[in-house]
Amino acid sequence: MPHRVCPWWLGYLLASPLRRLMQDPVKVLAPYVRGGMTVLEPGPGMGFFTLEIARLVGASGRVVAVDIQPRMLSRLKRRAARAGLLERVDARLAGSDTLRIADLAGAIDFTLAFALVHELPAAEPFFAEVAKASKVGAGLLFAEPAGHVKAARFEAELEAATHAGFELVERPAIRRSHAAFLERA
Repeated sequence: MPHRVCPWWLGYLLASPLRRLMQDPVKVLAPYVRGGMTVLEPGPGMGFFTLEIARLVGASGRVVAVDIQPRMLSRLKRRAARAGLLERVDARLAGSDTLRIADLAGAIDFTLAFALVHELPAAEPFFAEVAKASKVGAGLLFAEPAGHVKAARFEAELEAATHAGFELVERPAIRRSHAAFLERA
């Protein structure tokens, strides 16, 4: 499958409050995110999940939001500022083949990889980079849209995550998604 990235302008649709009717960020994140955590969110778009993560980690936590599209990050920062959450969000521009998070080695408590991995050229380097940034025992919620990603592809991506050092804990039910929660071994 060719490498293609969600266009920046589609971020407006993905950040729409109407999306909450199908995928409520609080319900998706609350079992995994707590105050004081450092959370990595690759591919945050315009911040549909980011703002809720920032609320859940509280004033003592932070969200490292990494995207390859400057316009997505610009809109994300604007939305975070309006919500009074910008000081909790570290928005970073990724490279074409790296998240540019080497400075976070062993610092991440939780990673949200939501509807992202299928857009990458390869899953293995992504999960390896996330594993290096994660603390032992750190969580990874990995979800892909069932309409875009077939079950067999999701399983192959999940296998890449386990090869990188994550262990499958559970398969949470997230509407219209294939999903897995893993922990860093």
